[in-house]
Amino acid sequence: MLVAKIGPEYLLFGGAGVVSLAAFIGLILVPTLGSYGRAWEKIAASFLSLFVLVALALVGVLIGLAIVYYYNDIVDAIP
Repeated sequence: MLVAKIGPEYLLFGGAGVVSLAAFIGLILVPTLGSYGRAWEKIAASFLSLFVLVALALVGVLIGLAIVYYYNDIVDAIP
């Protein structure tokens, strides 16, 4: 009943977010934690990895907002 009220675009974006987060954890965070032995090194590496994740997400959001804001100009520029 609840799934019927959620639009398909929200399910797709949510699924893409889950897949992206799982890829980050599996491909970046787990090898980062396994590369270091001391606890403070693992904490520092995790912080830097999460910092890079947030920075990349912020860049993606800003590019998306720019595309939405300038959409009419972009469409008019394409012949």
